[in-house]
Amino acid sequence: MAKVAVRRSFEVVAPVDDAWRRLAEVERWPEWAPHIRSVTVSPNGPLGPSSSGVLHVRRLGPTTFRMSAWEPPRRWEWAGSLPGARVTYDHRFEASGDEATTMTWTVSLEGSLAWLIRPVFARVYGRNVDRAIPRLQTWIRT
Repeated sequence: MAKVAVRRSFEVVAPVDDAWRRLAEVERWPEWAPHIRSVTVSPNGPLGPSSSGVLHVRRLGPTTFRMSAWEPPRRWEWAGSLPGARVTYDHRFEASGDEATTMTWTVSLEGSLAWLIRPVFARVYGRNVDRAIPRLQTWIRT
């Protein structure tokens, strides 16, 4: 059973459709997420239900993902792996007024070594996300 390692909810000043569209520009994530060097998505073009890709994370190297849920403009989830653990990244969008969206990101780990990896992953990934969220909020407004 997957257990949550990191969960963050925050508001962005943009309607749900705009927030979804902007966050779906995953190849531009390095503009607001300094821990990400680059992102490649396959197939080329907009993020979609069959998307997969690679995030190149500073100090950790590449990590792959494959879309596992696609419910525009409310939610997408992708899955990746670490040795001994499956990692799911759930991205949710909920209107909080006409011009704002609450985003909730949940990262869960399951697998034979998840119990060992989860505390370190939560600390490192949580710190990276906490630094990136204010930058994302500004990036979405521009």
